[in-house]
Amino acid sequence: MKKMKTTLRSLLLWQWAIASALTLSPVSAEIITEMGPTFNLTASEDYITTPDGGAYLMWGYGVTGRTMQYVGPTLEVNEGDTVTVNLTNELSVPVSLVFPGQTGVSASGDTDGLLTKEANPGGGTAQYTFVASHPGTYLYHSGTQPELQLEMGLIGAMIVRPAGQPEGVRWAYNHADSAYDYEYLFLLTEMDPVVHQMIQCGKANQVDLTAYFPVLWFINGRCAPDTMMPAETPLLPTQPYNCLPRLHPGDRILLRFLGGSRDYHPFHTHGNNFLLIAQDGRLLSSTPGAGADLAVSNFTQTVAPGATCDAIFTWTGEKLGWDIYGHSPEDPLEMNEYGPDHGKPFPVLLPDKKDLTFGLHWSGSPFLGTMESLPPGEGGFNMNAGYFYMWHSHKEKEMVNNDIFPGGMMTMLIVEPHSVQIEGAHGH
Repeated sequence: MKKMKTTLRSLLLWQWAIASALTLSPVSAEIITEMGPTFNLTASEDYITTPDGGAYLMWGYGVTGRTMQYVGPTLEVNEGDTVTVNLTNELSVPVSLVFPGQTGVSASGDTDGLLTKEANPGGGTAQYTFVASHPGTYLYHSGTQPELQLEMGLIGAMIVRPAGQPEGVRWAYNHADSAYDYEYLFLLTEMDPVVHQMIQCGKANQVDLTAYFPVLWFINGRCAPDTMMPAETPLLPTQPYNCLPRLHPGDRILLRFLGGSRDYHPFHTHGNNFLLIAQDGRLLSSTPGAGADLAVSNFTQTVAPGATCDAIFTWTGEKLGWDIYGHSPEDPLEMNEYGPDHGKPFPVLLPDKKDLTFGLHWSGSPFLGTMESLPPGEGGFNMNAGYFYMWHSHKEKEMVNNDIFPGGMMTMLIVEPHSVQIEGAHGH
């Protein structure tokens, strides 16, 4: 009975999270970033919360003068920039930074670590400089005892914008094959709460990472359904990044996947295949200038530890076999409508409303952008009459919060009519 009540609570949280995201504030269709090329970061500790009721001590990077966050600030620079990152360490252990995929990194700091220069505890500093020579999606993380410090939260994403894109368009790389309308971040991590509890109790020297057993899974530092809450909600002060991809039919959205922990995560996109165009900050190209001619179409992307992947996803309702707008054959086409299905009727006759059970996202109509009457107390969580698709890890165990379903590494894609504006906020 207790498990059933907890699962019901989790389901209700899902509904509330989506409703909050779509009504309380604009949902960003841009990745929230810190603009470079100079960044001042501080490593410190604070707590995060999870939908199962947990509160866990974390170590994290934050912009100096603001709270630490999990995951760390997303750093944005331009191709060719000389990037400088100044790190201050307020933790009780040495901390550092490494930048996988970047070459020629020079570092200065208080201590020589195994991989890089470190900032000593209690206010020590280090500085890192490099030229961002290739556009793409990259990780940054601590290079000091990474098997522990990444688990504790010292990780973030970096985006290098291409130098060669034409004015007025958005490319992820220096080729039109990487063009997109909106972009979303998917930094995938997991957590073993035992490690965090032992650190909190001052037992760092007793942590046994060979017994590592994660029970929480995150997208951008949040477990579902919190992934769908508004970005920068005051309810999650140390977890500012959400993940609620939205698009109109025909839009191209860029999915930036990053593997931020020790496990492989097979991430699955319902609704359509995506086109994998780049891996580890390099376009999947046979020769320079050929574009993403080696791109791969798939419905699940396995994101390896430390790896990054860029994919393009779009949706038009192609080959559903019925008109998603409920058009008559003589009606004009909507923008980006799949023409061969124009005017085709919905393939089944819906029963009378008194014979149906309604999901909370049912708009009253099977057609995109159409609201119809519903019985009192039914529906109400699909204000824009969109289509919802669950996106999630394809490992069943990663779709829970501490064994409570649904949760974990999950979110929703929402397809919405062109009459709905998808708000965006680019950088701070």
